[in-house]
Amino acid sequence: MAAPSLKDVVTSLFGGSDTRREMWPEDVVLYQPIEATQILLPDFASCLCVKTYLNLFKLNFTTEQRLNATEMSPTGKVPLLKIEADIISDVNPVISLLCGKGFQLSSHLTDSERAEMKAFISLVDNVLYNAESYLSWCVDEVSENITKPRYTSPYSWPLNHFLLWRKSRQELGRLESIGWLKKTFTEVCEEVETCCQALSERLGDNTYFFGDFPTELDAIVYGHLYAILTTEQLPNTALAQIVKNTPRLVRFCTTIQSMIE
Repeated sequence: MAAPSLKDVVTSLFGGSDTRREMWPEDVVLYQPIEATQILLPDFASCLCVKTYLNLFKLNFTTEQRLNATEMSPTGKVPLLKIEADIISDVNPVISLLCGKGFQLSSHLTDSERAEMKAFISLVDNVLYNAESYLSWCVDEVSENITKPRYTSPYSWPLNHFLLWRKSRQELGRLESIGWLKKTFTEVCEEVETCCQALSERLGDNTYFFGDFPTELDAIVYGHLYAILTTEQLPNTALAQIVKNTPRLVRFCTTIQSMIE
């Protein structure tokens, strides 16, 4: 059975009415770091999660790449989304805001299905996001050749050294607080394999994770997997290889990509 088109998805989500979408502001802006020279893998994934969510609803927005995107954010996290008087950052808070405005992908789910969806979102947050951070800051060949040059690119000496020291301390401290800093990269890869296998089993031969239409989980999983698969300049591609070895997830990424392009 062919996957529903994006038009079919939007029609179903809005119950045949475009009223809410027509009331969507014209001047919504998503701020993120510069993709070509600055953004790091975890932030790239987070930005893709939110962009995918917006695109699945066919909501208009403008992406502005800023050298100081993280400094503009009240939490220091990206993406930063400006909707009229609302300015909010990070994936889950942004999606919660959108749901509160009536743009909820999971509105067709039962309570038990929604609880299961939230459990899988937590799994993705706890494994894929942390694995991306570990790869960026704890794997020497990536940290030295990619992370440090990209993170310091907007700044001149000596500010670049101070900001890098502060960010590195922050990320390593966060990973240590959740028990990830003591992991080996092999153990991190095993965590990712287990996560991908669980996602693959939940997806099965279906187009989406829950029913005939995408949910918040689909947008978030796609954001992380697509970021991992397409960040080709990394000297270590172990995470991408794990995803490539999970055919159902590769098929899923292809489906979502074709819908939102």
